[in-house]
Amino acid sequence: MILIWNNRLIPGVRNYIAAEKKKVVDKLQSASKSKRVGSTTELPKEGLGVGVLEKMKDDKRNDVAWQGKCSGTVYIGGNETEGHFSLISEACSMFAHTNPLHLDVFQSVVRYEAEVVAMTAALLGGKEKATGGQICGNMTSGGTESILLAVKSSRDFMKAKKGITKPEMIIPESAHSAYDKAAQYFNIKLWRIPVNKEFLADVRAIKQCINKNTILIVGSAPGYPHGIIDPIEELGELAFGFGICFHVDLCLGGFVLPFARKLGYPIPPFDFSVKGVTSISVDVHKYGLAPKGTSIVLYRNHDIRKHQFVAVTEWSGGLYVSPTIAGSRPGGLIAGAWAAMMSLGFEGYLENTRAVMEVSKKIQKGIKEIPELFIVGRPDMTIVAFGSNIVDIFEVNDIMSSKGWHLNALQRPSSIHICVTLQHELVAADFLKDLSDSVQAVKKHPGPVNGGLAPIYGAAGKIPDRVMVKELLVDFMDNTC
Repeated sequence: MILIWNNRLIPGVRNYIAAEKKKVVDKLQSASKSKRVGSTTELPKEGLGVGVLEKMKDDKRNDVAWQGKCSGTVYIGGNETEGHFSLISEACSMFAHTNPLHLDVFQSVVRYEAEVVAMTAALLGGKEKATGGQICGNMTSGGTESILLAVKSSRDFMKAKKGITKPEMIIPESAHSAYDKAAQYFNIKLWRIPVNKEFLADVRAIKQCINKNTILIVGSAPGYPHGIIDPIEELGELAFGFGICFHVDLCLGGFVLPFARKLGYPIPPFDFSVKGVTSISVDVHKYGLAPKGTSIVLYRNHDIRKHQFVAVTEWSGGLYVSPTIAGSRPGGLIAGAWAAMMSLGFEGYLENTRAVMEVSKKIQKGIKEIPELFIVGRPDMTIVAFGSNIVDIFEVNDIMSSKGWHLNALQRPSSIHICVTLQHELVAADFLKDLSDSVQAVKKHPGPVNGGLAPIYGAAGKIPDRVMVKELLVDFMDNTC
């Protein structure tokens, strides 16, 4: 395949590659495409009226059963008809038609956003004198938008501060793919640095890449792939010494680490208490147990945040200024996030953290007891990644999928992970039994599972020319959405 790819400009070879790519794309999207057969492509001649709600209920009943079976995905415990689920749904419904863009009309939602940001900042060092008392931020649609805004603000801040016009940023290879998106969107050269043997950001290697055009370095607490906290203090010292920005991705850890530390877990420094940290992203819709589509980007001071805003003075529609990428924003989600935080309070988050950390430790222990598996690094929180030198871990993942589990496939090294949530409290033992059975099944009968994706994941990780893999992903997305 590599030899063929190197000769891809030859017409016959090009046609062969196109046919093979189509097979892979068809395989990747086979499940989702079958669900779209008979989908609606134009307005019904006569509206369904309230009958549309029954149709939606039927559609929802045909969705995959996700309760307790997904890595991450749904972070609230229990079922959708009661408890915290019900509270959040009602809060969102109450403010479903509001839009904080109209701040003179929907004043309660505007206040909710300010309070969600303030409460989150207080959890992440905002009340400490050493942080300067200027921590500020905004709510966004998710972790990706929070990261995009932090990168954009850092770029423009460094241009104003140092005159940098050819910006570069440096990230560990474990950092979220949102930084790649930011680099493409904002024309920033991206350096992705391999992690060290402990799967932590390699501070020395990052330092060697810093130059006169560097605007930003990045750390995660924890990183999405392996659940490991980067050396935030060392990275902060590095950033401060070079006078550059430093963003900490707390999208997963923001509503766990402050409480885990309170519970006595050995959590290293990770927030604005660390000198050199200039911005933080944190998702409320993960362990904050808020509705999907709620995240926060925070800055150490207003001088940096001002570069996030877009102000327009010459539009015939009038003077315009917007704080985030979206203009209109759903006030219902902001209200849902505020309701989540106010209903749970500090003690509620403390107890939830106790629960997910205990389940995570139980799962880690259970995986260690399966001799064919190894845990990747030393997880600090609620993500547990594991691989194998004995069986094909992607074949294991395929069998787990056949048992209803939805885990995440990783690379470098080939592994899979589970992000533990409150949904897993009652099913940890089931997960470990199914995992052990799946490992033994692959060990006894190695080879691709009928309908599984192991061959694709395995091959994709071994293809040296990543352009081909990128084209496969683009074709898949183009045929899916």
